[in-house]
Amino acid sequence: MARAEANGISIEYDSLGDEDAETILLVAGLGMQMIRWSAEFRETLAAQGFRVVRFDNRDVGLTTHFNDVPVPELNAVAAAVALGQRPDVPYTLYDMADDAAALLDVLEIERAHVVGASMGGMIAQLVASEHPHRTASLTSIMSNTGNPALPPATPEAMAVLLQRPPSPFEDEAGFLAHSLRSARVIGSPGYPIDEAEQQAQALAAARRAYNPAGFGRQIAAVTATGDRRPRLNAITAPTLVIHGAADPLVPLAGGEDTAANIEGAELKVIEGMGHDLPPALFETLAQAIAANARRARVAA
Repeated sequence: MARAEANGISIEYDSLGDEDAETILLVAGLGMQMIRWSAEFRETLAAQGFRVVRFDNRDVGLTTHFNDVPVPELNAVAAAVALGQRPDVPYTLYDMADDAAALLDVLEIERAHVVGASMGGMIAQLVASEHPHRTASLTSIMSNTGNPALPPATPEAMAVLLQRPPSPFEDEAGFLAHSLRSARVIGSPGYPIDEAEQQAQALAAARRAYNPAGFGRQIAAVTATGDRRPRLNAITAPTLVIHGAADPLVPLAGGEDTAANIEGAELKVIEGMGHDLPPALFETLAQAIAANARRARVAA
């Protein structure tokens, strides 16, 4: 792994594959460290002929944490957005999209195929809208547009998202139990989780870097950014939207709305997929991402 000074912060990243190949930039979701883009998934993408770069978003993993800034109160942020006011938050998804573009600058990557999941999909959308010259193609996975009229998460999914788990250093068993419960609630009913692997991933992430306050600031960033549909209408990069038909956290309507607001976007709905990336789907996802990248070559 390596570190880049970009957009005023230190960004932890790594790279897999031929550095002369076209680059896929992987953008992680809410509170997720880059290591949650598994080695197997990255290798599957690299086997399609790409260089694969992943990185820690701000406030998570080994990238700069904003611990000198208190976690915003979500109700106050939402109220300000509803009134058309500027909420008091340390950063928004636009800043996080700028981080991704600045990392490409440091790595001297002219254009990348930007792939994001969940909140990472939102960030990837804004990379494509705000930095079109850096975006060869866009793949938005299990994400939405910020449209306030979209159906919400199920109560169970929202509960596990917002429930703060015990500290892994004070109650490891409780922390791992919460991780499993969350994975079962939001995961893919058609692709049951490997419980031992899920626990191992959760523990590895906690031991690498643990910053629950960063999770809160990232949620505030999502809330503060609000409805992104006007910006999605500006996207010109070939776009693929992937969504699970059984997603309880970001319902399928979010993916449908994303595709509807990006001209020429393709929507791929996967039956049995929830709000995760099951290993059984890695090849399917990699092939779809590669096919969208080929659309970019034709368009160029």
